[in-house]
Amino acid sequence: MKAILVLTLGILESRVLTTEPPKCDLQILKGSGYSRPGKVDIGGIFAIHRSDVYPQPQFTKFPKPQYCKLFDFTIYAALQAMIFALSEINQSSDLLPNTTLGFRLHDCCGVEIRAIEGTLWLLSGGENIVPNYYCVQTSKLLGVIGGTTTATTLPMARILGLHGYPQISSTATLPSLSDKRQFPSFLRNVPSGDTISIAAARLALHFGWTWVGVLYIENDNGLQNSIIVQREINNGGGCIAFVEKIPTLPSQSRILRVVDTIKRSSARAIVVITTEPQLLFLMEEVFRQNISGRVWIAYHTWSVFLGVKKKEMVKVLSGTLDLALTSHHMPAFKEFLLQIHPSITPGDTFTIHFWEAAFNCQWPSGRPSELAENSTVNGKRVCRGLERLDSLPDHVLDVNNFKLSYNVYNSIYVLVHSLHMLLSCKVGEGPFGDGKCADTAKFQPWQFLHYVKNVRFRNNFGDEIFFDRNGNPPVVLDIINWQSDASGALQYVHVGKFNLSAPEGQQFIVNRSAIMWNGGLTKTPISVCSASCHPGYRKAASLGQPICCFDCIPCSEGEVSYKTDSTECLRCPDDHMANARRDACLLKSLDFLSYEEPLGLSLCVVVSLLFLLTSLILVTFIKHRETPIVKANNRTLSYILLVSLKFCFLCAMIFLGRPKMETCWFRQVSFGITFTISISSILAKTVTVVIAFDTSTPASGHWRKLLASKRLPNSIVVLCSLIQAMICALWLLISPPYPELNTHVEAGKIIATCNEGSLVIFYGMLGYLGSLVALCLVIAFLARKLPDSFNEAKYITFSMLVFSSVWISFIPAYLSTKGKYMVAVEIFAILSSGAGLLGCIFIPKCYIILMRPDLNTRESLRGKKSFKSQKY
Repeated sequence: MKAILVLTLGILESRVLTTEPPKCDLQILKGSGYSRPGKVDIGGIFAIHRSDVYPQPQFTKFPKPQYCKLFDFTIYAALQAMIFALSEINQSSDLLPNTTLGFRLHDCCGVEIRAIEGTLWLLSGGENIVPNYYCVQTSKLLGVIGGTTTATTLPMARILGLHGYPQISSTATLPSLSDKRQFPSFLRNVPSGDTISIAAARLALHFGWTWVGVLYIENDNGLQNSIIVQREINNGGGCIAFVEKIPTLPSQSRILRVVDTIKRSSARAIVVITTEPQLLFLMEEVFRQNISGRVWIAYHTWSVFLGVKKKEMVKVLSGTLDLALTSHHMPAFKEFLLQIHPSITPGDTFTIHFWEAAFNCQWPSGRPSELAENSTVNGKRVCRGLERLDSLPDHVLDVNNFKLSYNVYNSIYVLVHSLHMLLSCKVGEGPFGDGKCADTAKFQPWQFLHYVKNVRFRNNFGDEIFFDRNGNPPVVLDIINWQSDASGALQYVHVGKFNLSAPEGQQFIVNRSAIMWNGGLTKTPISVCSASCHPGYRKAASLGQPICCFDCIPCSEGEVSYKTDSTECLRCPDDHMANARRDACLLKSLDFLSYEEPLGLSLCVVVSLLFLLTSLILVTFIKHRETPIVKANNRTLSYILLVSLKFCFLCAMIFLGRPKMETCWFRQVSFGITFTISISSILAKTVTVVIAFDTSTPASGHWRKLLASKRLPNSIVVLCSLIQAMICALWLLISPPYPELNTHVEAGKIIATCNEGSLVIFYGMLGYLGSLVALCLVIAFLARKLPDSFNEAKYITFSMLVFSSVWISFIPAYLSTKGKYMVAVEIFAILSSGAGLLGCIFIPKCYIILMRPDLNTRESLRGKKSFKSQKY
């Protein structure tokens, strides 16, 4: 603020207080304005020219002024849109029918000091600048349209805010301008830079670009907007590849550094926050270094004619996505522009400059039509005024792309509708104290500002125009794609729209099929730090790198990832397994030893054969029950042993098939009880042998009575079996076995098995059976050398050794197998141990019965040694 006041005082001292310039005076750019007074005037400050000469201060001599030379057709069209809107309103009978609208226009050349000078010129009303005085009695200043850059808008907003005059800008996007404490009278009909920055960041994320570069002009506007872009991209899960400043003044070394960063970076999407002049230098260097394949996300502050002016840049700029201001085709404005001619508006130096720039000629001081066709001035062709505007290239008067013109047009209507509301105020219904209205003849700027802030209307094209409490319009932006046409020029294709007020996920409406990317490609470019991790992999952060830079790690065994770029792998349910690619969980196959498969079928055949063999032996023993060899060692025990072996073989069948509750209950129980009966019978046989020899002495009358009554052998079988039955009953009552699906034993399979319930009782049952086997083995071993050939002890000893060997070898075999093969091993142990008992004890007897009946006599069984025959 102090700088503005000092600058203002310097201007006043040079123009009002003295006739001779002081020795220390600020040098300002000289230029004339253009005005057409009315009952009320609207001021306009535009950067119709731009400075392309930036003298470097040496601080050793008086600095040279910036020289404004380049003519901006876009800004000139916006100025004409202001004149067009005022002309349209003056001819209308609906708005302000009794009020003539005038204008006062000033070219600030994009330089702050010229903007300040123009603002003071508007506030004073005359050529001489007199603060706090409006020197024109016949008209009143309503407000000011402009400026066209942030640098010129800021000082204007501070000065106009002091006086309360409304200022409407169509280009200034600096977020801090929304602060009404600093800039109380500033409004704009272009979205604030923070919302445009949000749109740019979200547009990048919308296309999946998570690795984004940011370029911003080296001023407050660029810095603030770049911070918002970075924050929004980071919040959206993206990362910033680089952030570089574009110098406001051309600097070859700094431009080279920025371009080198762009060239080395893998980022293909780059948000550029700058204006056309600064961008021009950067893109020229990008073109020189032949850098292509980038997607530039442009703010509306880029001129859409940059690529046309520099056609060699089409290769660089094609594919650009431009967040442009919403506009409408204005046919009447097109006709208005085609009627422009310097001779129609005398004193309009801006139109003369336009004519000279458009037709590359020099407007003469006299009547141009009277000059010869090829006349020249200072080596330049003279304008004759006969040139035709409709012969100009499309970009000069292409109103379809004049977004700025449409916004300036709306700005004029904002002021006019506000004035119409002020003049239409009814006493008692006014917005001021006690319902008062403003004095229509002498209303104050702050009173008019109230109406401007609260205006709301629909323009001639159906768009609703209003401001929020910060003086900002609704955020609706067009998405324009810059495409190269057949002639090699750029054309601007509308491909979508951004509406910030729309629900989340519906803010962007984009027609991707209409987009043409750099190089004429239709496939959306990829801009990521690391390639996406496919399903079956998870992302793992790279040390020292942003979160968007990661490694892809395969999922572990049993884990999967279904989505691209998954941050973690999910473990499959217990009944599922991961496929080979680790991107899907497959249902595990149910595995059990079935009757249909070859192994199960083979075991069934073996069971059937052993059962049939046992049955044949039993039939043989029953048929020859009166023979000595059958009667020896208690034929009842032989019958019991054979029947129990038949059930031992049959119980193996319970182990086949899918386990159910019933089969789980009875397969181990039946195995334990049937084998206990078998071993008890053999134990009784062994005890019988021992007692038989002991009863051969005269003093063994008591044992003789026991053997004669057969109570001892039967009691042994019943007692031993009853104990095992009680153990099994207790097992079923306390913690019985149950079917179980085991998903952890074998990868890719669900093992249907039986959980044995109480392992203590289960091992107690096996331990009891093992103790019977051990007892029987010891007794049989001790009795193996007893005399006479009918002694079965040696056969029983051998059978117990076979039985013990089978079950001892069963333990490591069982523990080393998995799944259904564990069941097969157990079945094999049952069958082989039962077959061992059958073969060792009964096959020799069957051989004698069937093959050597001559040996099946009492004398042959007694052998050479005589003993006292006993009847059993």
